[in-house]
Amino acid sequence: MKSCWIKTENNKAVLEYRDVPVPEPKAGQIVMRVHASALNRGELIVGGVVHGGPEKLGGNEASGVVNAVGEGVTAFRPGDRIMGRVRGGFAEYALLDAHQAMPAPERLTWEQAAAIPVSFLTAYEMLYPYGKLKRGEWLLVTGASSGVGVASIQAAKVIGANVIGTSGSAAKLDTLKAIGLDAGIATRGADFAPRVKEMTGGKGADVIVNCVGGSVFAECVRSLARRGRLAVMGYVDGVLKAELDLEAVHANRFEIFGVSNARLTPEERAEAVRGFARDLLPAFADGRITPLIDKVFAFDELPAAKARMESNVQAGKIVVRMT
Repeated sequence: MKSCWIKTENNKAVLEYRDVPVPEPKAGQIVMRVHASALNRGELIVGGVVHGGPEKLGGNEASGVVNAVGEGVTAFRPGDRIMGRVRGGFAEYALLDAHQAMPAPERLTWEQAAAIPVSFLTAYEMLYPYGKLKRGEWLLVTGASSGVGVASIQAAKVIGANVIGTSGSAAKLDTLKAIGLDAGIATRGADFAPRVKEMTGGKGADVIVNCVGGSVFAECVRSLARRGRLAVMGYVDGVLKAELDLEAVHANRFEIFGVSNARLTPEERAEAVRGFARDLLPAFADGRITPLIDKVFAFDELPAAKARMESNVQAGKIVVRMT
């Protein structure tokens, strides 16, 4: 089958097409015939080939049709329409653990379904079990046009929260207002806390999703409301360390946590999918959420898709369609 691998060369991620055998499912696994897969910055840019040595079959999420199931898999059968976090979505066929598979809503295209599993599961964990975002509260998303940023906006609107987003592009903020962003702050700097306080009537944000990194971490802390919760999920700025105001954390009972898929146990992965399927998946089925697709590329255009991600011009998910 056709596949695309990510290799590390000179501390950069590069792509390489290869012909490899179609995977065979082991017990508890599914082989998906891939219709579409989506790009994720952490896999392709930040750190190159992360969490897997010098090379790996690319693609962390995909949508498609069940091709074969392993022993013990009873929830899905060949021909079912599914989506999920996978191993090697940049290929004609991909493996996934059965507990990561979810029904792909009929109203969505393959490309839209492929844009869900990684970004929206990450957003779900930040806003639901960890962030405990409630109706009427304020959410701040830094780097709001990223895949997880967009997913956070859309998930927050299902909850009934108010959302502020930051971006260096006013045009991107206008795009995000069409999917529910209540207020935008056009900035690439650590200068937004006064605006956040002003927009929230002096209170600050109840939950913050930091998609940017260490360069804005201290400003995020300054933007929090009392008993605020701050999620750290990315560092596209490459800044991995930041100053922490312990007095502010102590006095205001802040909660600071990280959300990453890198070291999740199988049970933790399964638990996240169960919660997502219960709390948020219905919103895709009934039309409350439609994933925002930036651009769709053909499989043989993956290098161009990667270049678009590196250019930082996108708003939403970049998707690859398998022919």
